[in-house]
Amino acid sequence: AVIPFEERIEIVRSIECVDVAIPQRSMDKFEAWRKLKFDVMFVGDDWYATEKWEEYERQFTEVGVKIIYFPYTQGTSSTLINEVLTNLRDEK
Repeated sequence: AVIPFEERIEIVRSIECVDVAIPQRSMDKFEAWRKLKFDVMFVGDDWYATEKWEEYERQFTEVGVKIIYFPYTQGTSSTLINEVLTNLRDEK
């Protein structure tokens, strides 16, 4: 990432409609729900209708969590951006 994690999380925390922003420690989204009991989850729509997210949809529907899918940005690759930045840093 271009912006360090601590700065990114503070940006998110400063958004008025955000109740809490915490670091992701596990890829298991339902484990996070068990701990935090959130009622809305946001995720990129590139996950929509995948096997993993169909299971999450089922689990979250049972506990009343709404999943909102953000549009995936076609043509923008965070992997490519990170590779370019790494290469530029390595040249110095």
